Amino acid sequence: MQRQAVRPALAGAACAALLLTAGCSSGDGGPKQDRGSTSAPSRSSDAESTATAGDVPPAKGSVKVLRTVATGLDTPWGLAPLPEGDLLVSSRDKGTLTRVAPGTGKKTTVGSVPGVAPAGEGGLLGIALSPSYASDHMVYAYFTTESDNRIARMIYDEKKPAGEQLGAPDTVFRGIPKGTNHNGGRIAFGPDGMLYVGTGETYKTELAQDKKSTGGKILRLTPDGEPAPGNPFGNSPVYSYGHRNVQGLAWDKDKRMWASEFGQDTWDELNHIVAGGNYGWPDAEGKAGKSGYRDPIAEWHTGDASPSGIAWQKGSIWMAGLRGERLWRIPLDGAKAAHEPQAFLQKEYGRLRTVVAAGGDKLWVTTSNTDGRGSPGKEDDRILELRVS
Repeated sequence: MQRQAVRPALAGAACAALLLTAGCSSGDGGPKQDRGSTSAPSRSSDAESTATAGDVPPAKGSVKVLRTVATGLDTPWGLAPLPEGDLLVSSRDKGTLTRVAPGTGKKTTVGSVPGVAPAGEGGLLGIALSPSYASDHMVYAYFTTESDNRIARMIYDEKKPAGEQLGAPDTVFRGIPKGTNHNGGRIAFGPDGMLYVGTGETYKTELAQDKKSTGGKILRLTPDGEPAPGNPFGNSPVYSYGHRNVQGLAWDKDKRMWASEFGQDTWDELNHIVAGGNYGWPDAEGKAGKSGYRDPIAEWHTGDASPSGIAWQKGSIWMAGLRGERLWRIPLDGAKAAHEPQAFLQKEYGRLRTVVAAGGDKLWVTTSNTDGRGSPGKEDDRILELRVS
């Protein structure tokens, strides 16, 4: 049983209905080959697969780096914008949350998450704010412990001294398989108010097709960590399966769900996620065309991507590349790719980890050069602000 049997109440915190609030391992690759509401979202979302002509973005977009928001971050992983405009950043290896003021770049340690056991790709990974954060001040975190990966929520009390502002963690979900690599780690609240979780199969490939395991899945939970009503497999947290290592989650303006996924030696993927979908791992990688499995809408050689965080902005999915050291733009036509993916920032800032929509035509992007696989520069790691089209 993964979820908690008893959920102690958070002092003064109310769980209101939530609104919409990221193969090979992150640096591995392989040989290149050539190829030609509270109810679950509808499983028939493919029916609306084509947008109107005015909604389809052009084949070519643009990226302009407006500024470096912050420098000197230690293994940044998750990024969550606060209502006041500041940013919360998680440190994978230090197990801390840091508040960054975009106007000045000032960094303030908020506190540490107890129980984090960093090793390999594990540690303090994704974070998400409760969309009712203005009233409940809750921050959700996905992290690796000595025994598992789990999700906890904590009250962030800004009135307390720096370094002591995180309350005691309330574990809402536990028992996600852990490994040296492939721990997944992205969490995000969907437009239905539920908490979605990307997990990895920890190099145990059989877990991805085992619907009784939470490894190699996308999970859909209530804010309290229970299987969400309307999930495709009854009283199970599993929303989709057959995944290798999911580190990117996003929704477009029509509430379609998207996820990035690491391939093994051949193809990394961007997938359109539907309830109950089987995405093929370990029996299929990339656009395999195998019956019973859902093909990705875009694929990349592992050396060109190794994808982590994604965000939707200006009609496209924007995807961070780790080993690929670039930002990919995938223009969408409904639930399909409208044009070929387009790469930006190639080899300019090193490994890229997380992408977050910053409003309007802007994105925040974090680098990941201090994660043990990059080559840190004197300003690494950093947060960039981009203007995109």
